[in-house]
Amino acid sequence: MDGTFDLRTEIREFLRSRRARIAPEMAGLPAYGGNRRVKGLRREEVALLAGVSVEYYVRIERGNLAGTSEGVLDALATALQLDEAERDHLFHLARQSGAPDWRRDGKTAETVRPALQEVLDAMSGAPALIRNGRYDVLATNHLGRALYSPVLADPRRPANTARFVYLNSCEAERFFVDYEQVARNLAAMLRMELGRNPRDEDLIALVSELSTCSELFRQQWASRDVRLKGYGSKRVNHPVVGRLDLNFESMDLPTEPGLHLNVYTAPAGGPTADNLALLASWAIDRSMPDG
Repeated sequence: MDGTFDLRTEIREFLRSRRARIAPEMAGLPAYGGNRRVKGLRREEVALLAGVSVEYYVRIERGNLAGTSEGVLDALATALQLDEAERDHLFHLARQSGAPDWRRDGKTAETVRPALQEVLDAMSGAPALIRNGRYDVLATNHLGRALYSPVLADPRRPANTARFVYLNSCEAERFFVDYEQVARNLAAMLRMELGRNPRDEDLIALVSELSTCSELFRQQWASRDVRLKGYGSKRVNHPVVGRLDLNFESMDLPTEPGLHLNVYTAPAGGPTADNLALLASWAIDRSMPDG
């Protein structure tokens, strides 16, 4: 990525990549032997499945989604067998295609209000942080700082989880038990964010930096996969307390568009809960003044 983001190219390549993965028989269509020159569905087959003319679909796949109705977008999503994240991405791209310029300049938040920091600090029993869509870590509570200490070791502020994963891969592989999945998910969620905010210059710069410096990121970005945030598990090998098998919830902050609250928990009485208690003690000792 050269520091720019072309919306028409993203639409074209996203639709082509989704079309290429669907064999005709997967869509209930005859395969017509082995002489197909196109991997996956042909354009005319997608048009047939979506109930639109071939000419209309060709126009869409050339990157022109402006003015496309929700009904047509839904039909395309069904024809291309898009999952929830992919469907949302398609709708984001369509929305941005028709948006006036003043709606395309969304700036991702880089700070949090003091009251939000107070909310984090009140959550004393679980690691918590607030991030933006670029995965900049904007604020943490005491346990969150301790948990993410390897990420926060980067002197740049705000520290960025994607930079840690892709540009400090040796440390990241030691820290994240499921490093490959974490990296794959990050690339997919950054593409999802770029579909929402295609004029975010800092996000474009981040993707360009990762593309330049990380072969793994280039490979995963080329897949054009997208993913929704939400909830799940996170397994880490913390350099101080060892293995932590955590559950996490990622929640939008309705009063702060673009910001997300991540909270990490563990079942009471298990080894991770014990290690979280050790982490809390370490964090307190670390913050105590010498002498």
